[in-house]
Amino acid sequence: MSGFTHFDEKGNAVMVDVHEKADTYRVAVAQGTITVNEEVFQAVTNHTAKKGDVLGIARIAGIMGAKKNAELIPLCHIIALTDCVIEFVLDEKTRQITATCRTSCVGKTGVEMEAMTGVSVALLTIYDMCKAMDRGMVISEIHLVEKMGGKSGHYRNENG
Repeated sequence: MSGFTHFDEKGNAVMVDVHEKADTYRVAVAQGTITVNEEVFQAVTNHTAKKGDVLGIARIAGIMGAKKNAELIPLCHIIALTDCVIEFVLDEKTRQITATCRTSCVGKTGVEMEAMTGVSVALLTIYDMCKAMDRGMVISEIHLVEKMGGKSGHYRNENG
């Protein structure tokens, strides 16, 4: 199993030991989109959804998701986030809501998975709160936009 970081010499899945890595400031930004029908878009925009403040609840859910990432994704390290920000951009023409999650920490491993989990949970929360109006919503394009810090340095996704 040589060359794989999450397997031991016997082929067992293991968490990577990062104790020798230096603590550095790390930042990750992830993004994703949900496409909704006109009724949902208007309800979210006008704050008239029956379940309440859709984007406010989705923001809190996304932050909670980022904080609980290690409980959801096997072998991810528990990370003490120093910040987590969820923002939304609404595009009336395409009826899309784009969520962006920015996470940061000072630690031995990156926060990319936390950012991507934050975006995913925020978008799933929008779906959950609005599914009575539109079961055909589509969540798409969840991806890492940028990461900074750590041994591998700066990465910027050229596709978005």
